[in-house]
Amino acid sequence: MNDDISIARARTDTTGGYDRVVAFIREQLSSRRLQIGDRLLPERELASVLGVSRPVVREALRALSAIGVVDIRPGHGTVVSRPDFSTLADFFSLALAQEPNAVDDVMEVRIAIERHAVRLACRRASESDLTRLTQVFDRIVATLDDVMAGWRADFDFHSALVSAARSPTLSSVYTAISDLLERSHQERREHIRNVEGINAFIIDHHAKLLNAILERDETAADQLLVEHFLIGAEFRRKASLTTASAAQKIDPKTTPSAPTDSQPVTQSAS
Repeated sequence: MNDDISIARARTDTTGGYDRVVAFIREQLSSRRLQIGDRLLPERELASVLGVSRPVVREALRALSAIGVVDIRPGHGTVVSRPDFSTLADFFSLALAQEPNAVDDVMEVRIAIERHAVRLACRRASESDLTRLTQVFDRIVATLDDVMAGWRADFDFHSALVSAARSPTLSSVYTAISDLLERSHQERREHIRNVEGINAFIIDHHAKLLNAILERDETAADQLLVEHFLIGAEFRRKASLTTASAAQKIDPKTTPSAPTDSQPVTQSAS
């Protein structure tokens, strides 16, 4: 990797200075002229090349640093770094915070990612990936009666499944929405914790899914994952019905009140 990168003068355009800096660096990365570990030109030279002010360059670099694209090192310069997609989790959480159905929408994304990931995992998973999946499954069994530790183990199992696909892009997108996925796992586990048959489902279905991956059976693994989400949705439906029924029983609007002195007591017809 080069210690310094020579860059060609950008073509004159009508975009704002900030956008020009970001677009230029993105193009340099896409074309592989800039790679991880390479050092950008100093702010003064970069500003001159792009025809913008140094404060504009500084603002753009700070924004890129915030998402892990570059690392600003005082006394050394700005270096291209490997982005940490977990930093995007905050962005997605904030961006979707006001969406009433954010968790449900993210669930649809999760299903799409995991269905493709499980097929890739059957083809590509290493022995260490399979060992990790087995270990996390053991945690699911061990934490069955602990809601907090249980949802965490469940989340880690599905994360390990995606990692086993050996697809950097799938893993990056999954990591970027991880905060919302964790919230989804926690809320769903708490919601269904008392539904009859849930413990057997959690163990049996994860065991079947694990075995399909261990046997590298793509078709079976994908089908089991589809069933996994469908059955889980049915348990949530049952939990909601139970909650609604319990709430109706104690709702003062639907519960007859005891007669007061001013109210005559009447007998109901037999």
